[in-house]
Amino acid sequence: MKRTVYKKSAAAALLIALSLTGSACGYYQKDQKPKANSITPSGSFAGSYYEKAYVKDDHGKFWIPLKPAAAVLGYRMKDDTSSGGFAKIGYTDVMYMLKPNSAQVFSLGDKVTLPDAPIRRDGQIYITPTSLSKLLQTEVGWNPTTGEINIAAPTDKDAGIINGNASSGPGTTNTLRIQSASNVDTGELVAYAKKFLGVPYDFGAGSYEETKKFDCSSFTRHVFRKFGVELPRLARDQDNVGRRVSRDELKAGDLIFFTVPGRFESDAVPGHVGIYIGNGKFIHTWGEPGVQISELDTGYWHNVILHMQRVL
Repeated sequence: MKRTVYKKSAAAALLIALSLTGSACGYYQKDQKPKANSITPSGSFAGSYYEKAYVKDDHGKFWIPLKPAAAVLGYRMKDDTSSGGFAKIGYTDVMYMLKPNSAQVFSLGDKVTLPDAPIRRDGQIYITPTSLSKLLQTEVGWNPTTGEINIAAPTDKDAGIINGNASSGPGTTNTLRIQSASNVDTGELVAYAKKFLGVPYDFGAGSYEETKKFDCSSFTRHVFRKFGVELPRLARDQDNVGRRVSRDELKAGDLIFFTVPGRFESDAVPGHVGIYIGNGKFIHTWGEPGVQISELDTGYWHNVILHMQRVL
């Protein structure tokens, strides 16, 4: 399929805005920041940027690079061939996965079919605005005349379940259960976790045995697996294991989930996870220096706690 770079017409008199809803170098300047007051066509607040490298194919469809769209929401994007050709997008943990030339993607824990399969062009992944909307499960506003793109904060479909009913309170048990592991020595679990202090962080990391790196959820999964507890791969899914506990009930070995502030309309999506080790501290991996110990009751992480979960 032949594609040509779409050039803006200086004589264009009409502002064309397409409101697209879903169940959610030259293309991006490093110093360009999201405009906090940008609005999508429906009136939602959004991240906004101007795309210079969009293309128009012979069928009249517009394609935009995916990486700057992820960046405007504050997400990382890892695009390589080390994981079956999948590109991974998320905060400290993978939230979206897609592969060029495949309409089947993973979006916030669900398998989703996009209207147009992403493509690879000049070494980058391109996607149509309609497919971007469905991938992110949010509204995307696209103006082909100016190149402006507005992306609303994604709305988590499970936010009401997390916040709004009996399943969210301390002491309750979530849908997914694991075999009882009450005989696990949490002191040994904490000591084992500490053996990995300083192991590098890598967004979307493969297995530790192969990469010698972790992201937040692969770290918790690796530690618990040592003690016979099989956690799901992603923080969002680990959040569905075990039962909620309050801060007063928190014990060593409990999982602590953190929000992704400002990325989602509800701020109720687990975007990071760590293991409580006692004395107001937790162990996790995040950026430099990789696996590290942080304070739970003060500082940045205290302000973005979502909830605590007991799986042992």
